[in-house]
Amino acid sequence: MDDIFGTDRMRTAVLAAWKASPARFREDANAEEDFALGGYRDRLIVELAQNAADSALRAGKPGVLRLSLRDNVLFAANTGAPLDAAGVEGLSTLRVSAKRDDAGAVGRFGVGFAAVVSVSDSPAIGSRGAAGVRWSRSETADAVAAVPELAGHLADRGGHVPLLRLPYITETLPVPDGFDTLVRLPLRDAQAAEAVRRMLDEASPALLLGMPALTRIEIELDGQERVVEPGSWQVWSESGEFTAGQVAELFADRPTEERARPYWSIRWAVPAEVDGALEGRSLGAGTRALALPSSVRAVVHAPTPSDEPLDLPALLIASFPMATDRRHVAKGPLTDFLVERAAEAYVRLVQDLPRTPRLLDLVPALMGKGELDAMIRRAILRRLPDAPFLPALSAPAPAVQTPTFADSALYDPDAGWTVEHPVREQGEDGWVVTGREAAVVPGSAELLQRIAEIVPGLLPAGWPSRHPALATLGVRQVGLADVVDLLSGEAVEGREPSWWRELYDVLPADDPESLGALPVPLADGRLVRGPRGTLMLSGSLDLGPLGLRIVHPDAAHPLLLRLGSAEATPRTVLEDPVTKAAVSESLDNPDHEEIARAVLALVDAAGLAAGELPWLAELALRGADGDLYSAGDLLLPGGALSAILEEGPLADDELVSRYGSRALVAAGVLDGFAVVNDSDVLLDPDDCDHDLDGEDDWLDDVLDVLDSDLPPVAPEFTAVRDLELVADWPAALALLTRPPLRGALMPLRVQGAEVPSYTAWWLAEHPVLDGRRPRRLRLPGADPLLHGLYGDAPAGLDEAALAMIGVRTTLASLLESHGGPEELLERMADPAVELDRAQLRGLWMALAGVDPSRVSPPERVRAVRDGVIVVADAEDAVVVEAPDLLQLVADRPLVLAPFDLAEALSELLDLPLAGELATGEVTSSGAEEQVPAQVRSLLPAAPATYVLHEKLLVDGVECAWRFFDGKVHCTGIEGLARGLAWATGQWGDRLAVAALLRDPDAVPLLLAEADLS
Repeated sequence: MDDIFGTDRMRTAVLAAWKASPARFREDANAEEDFALGGYRDRLIVELAQNAADSALRAGKPGVLRLSLRDNVLFAANTGAPLDAAGVEGLSTLRVSAKRDDAGAVGRFGVGFAAVVSVSDSPAIGSRGAAGVRWSRSETADAVAAVPELAGHLADRGGHVPLLRLPYITETLPVPDGFDTLVRLPLRDAQAAEAVRRMLDEASPALLLGMPALTRIEIELDGQERVVEPGSWQVWSESGEFTAGQVAELFADRPTEERARPYWSIRWAVPAEVDGALEGRSLGAGTRALALPSSVRAVVHAPTPSDEPLDLPALLIASFPMATDRRHVAKGPLTDFLVERAAEAYVRLVQDLPRTPRLLDLVPALMGKGELDAMIRRAILRRLPDAPFLPALSAPAPAVQTPTFADSALYDPDAGWTVEHPVREQGEDGWVVTGREAAVVPGSAELLQRIAEIVPGLLPAGWPSRHPALATLGVRQVGLADVVDLLSGEAVEGREPSWWRELYDVLPADDPESLGALPVPLADGRLVRGPRGTLMLSGSLDLGPLGLRIVHPDAAHPLLLRLGSAEATPRTVLEDPVTKAAVSESLDNPDHEEIARAVLALVDAAGLAAGELPWLAELALRGADGDLYSAGDLLLPGGALSAILEEGPLADDELVSRYGSRALVAAGVLDGFAVVNDSDVLLDPDDCDHDLDGEDDWLDDVLDVLDSDLPPVAPEFTAVRDLELVADWPAALALLTRPPLRGALMPLRVQGAEVPSYTAWWLAEHPVLDGRRPRRLRLPGADPLLHGLYGDAPAGLDEAALAMIGVRTTLASLLESHGGPEELLERMADPAVELDRAQLRGLWMALAGVDPSRVSPPERVRAVRDGVIVVADAEDAVVVEAPDLLQLVADRPLVLAPFDLAEALSELLDLPLAGELATGEVTSSGAEEQVPAQVRSLLPAAPATYVLHEKLLVDGVECAWRFFDGKVHCTGIEGLARGLAWATGQWGDRLAVAALLRDPDAVPLLLAEADLS
């Protein structure tokens, strides 16, 4: 067989070189082992594809590679130029490529074929119709062993030799039809077969993108065939040739072989689907993020896959210089140069892609997965924000620049002048803006179309406003509130009201806070900020004099109601602050007649009842005398109140005839009593002010009743006003004690306690009942203990109403009321009041149950002196707690009540007890006598003895009896009877005991009488 490739010559030369320098043998063996086990250990399929691409490139025909794994042998058939001697020499040498002068060739280092060593010990290659070449590890080992100079080195290496340095001619290989060359790789073992299977599974379209000369890879594995094709990609390619100066600068640290290839190439590719839409991975909820296919490794291809990660949704294939491991890009000026070119090409790729929101996925984040990734990202981000690639609904804003001294020979730093650069012209496919020129507004497509002319550089609908890429690009985030702020000045000048209604149609109603300052066109031609305070008119009312902000009918929209505008019903117009202000200032307004006409028309249309809007009483109206008054100061001619009050101004008859009494009364003109209604009233002098007569005094009394540290709040407040103007009280009380005014008499409930209402309090404090104050009267037939203390109230009035205005009903209710005990003591001390002994005793008994803290000690008290009821100075009076002390204080005014109440009365009135003024010591002597046995029939606990005195002296005063130190002292039968009854606690039986002592035979009769008592 002819050795057409000179393999014998090659083997002879290599063996001679090894023999001459065994170190060269070791170097070749180590280098091949490093490539096979290191940089090219898993690149077999890549390197076979690379060789196929370069072969097709040399032949100038489409390249096809067919990979078949059968019977533990990998076959790689490809189209292209046949194997020649230079090719064999290149395959049998290290770091020397036969393709170094082939522009566009992928292989450029001369080491790629070494990848076959990782899986096979006997590779072979051959082209159709010609001899092939093979390599054999065993035959190489035999050849080396035959050289004595190398035998020892071979032994040191355990028989391992460089496989690809000694080629052998072989028979023609069976190249499949349609192909030109075949590589045959018998696999070393099961581990190698498994590695080949994995590499075949991982073959992806990225291989073809990096090798344009290769159009298809056919893979046959386990009877299954798979075709790898480039697929649908959006590709942007750029290339160039280095100048001599660039080669000197950029290749200074690169090998000579690389400097001989002075050109560069960059290719970016992103996967695409039909209709120009970019492919992506699902994020759920119908969202897909742009991403490389799962079969494509996210690494830099140079041009075959490296180990440099690139976490972008785009494939980069570039002529980066590789480090000696053939897996990482070498650092240096050449890499820096290509990074910049790659960034420029990436920007142009983005600009060339369909302008959809998927472009945002192509905007890189700042952090990369590796140093090269980070360099590429930074270079892209320096360019991308200023690259026009974002679609816009409107032109960008003109760029305004403040010049420096470099811009003018006459630069004035204080001039404050600027230069406005004109906007670019609109392209055929609309406006395209840079990130720094763009703005994004979250909202519907209809909204964005409506505001496009207001917001410069506005992105269309569908561009996610919260996408992080927008911030990276410098896109302005324009919120709904910002859009509202832009609706001003020249941007909206001259807009028709209908334009505003169309805008309201597309604004989101669920964000009232952002729309608070939304402009609203008014019927009078004004444009105001904010719907709140505006009115949407329904019906035809002449409200011009009131100065109200009425929405233009052509702009009226339900959104305005949701944002605070009020529908202009008569009631809402009346309650508008502008109307209130017009009413409150109407007395000083020269247009008061027009204001009154508008307000009364609204009152009539609203059907208001009297007192519903109390502030209407400030409306300026003409009186019958021609003067101007507040409505609340006028009386309705012929009304009920005009006959009750003192003479006052009447409303003009013309007003009554034009608007009717109902409207005038609703506006505050007085027909009956005016009622003040309020709620949540803070009972504090600074806050509780309803312009009522004596309101501050009422408030002091209420606060005194409640005794609260903080001002309390009355949930409801109702009061009748103008009571001080009443002239006819019987007629007035007839009105006040009947509904609806009767409700104003009801007590207020504050903090769980009841206090008198203002109306009830006022009536109680004034002489409204036959010229007398209600608090000085009692109901006819009321508690008899109050007889003489209070006069009788007139008959014929509702007793419950009289009670509410202070007319007294019972002694108990008087004492329970605030200030009642003090009032009773005051009445009892009045000399004009007549009381009998029984009534006085009953009053003292009732007062004894009062808490002393509720009473200030009186200066004068009702007492008994020498059997006569008198009014005495409190400093002279004494409370008697025991009957035997009466003889010692008989010369003083005595407060008499049941002895068990004496101490309580003493504390209440701050008066001394009799025992505190007299010691009660017996100073005379007597004889001890036996108590008659019959006494025990009435007094079972009577003592056995008593002391009989001829003249009993107690504290030097002659007395009839005294119970002292457990002994009864007396001078006679009456004294003995009293002493024994008091000593046994049966004071009520003292008269019966006296009778018994006078007539012992009367015991049966007395006992019978006692049984009947």
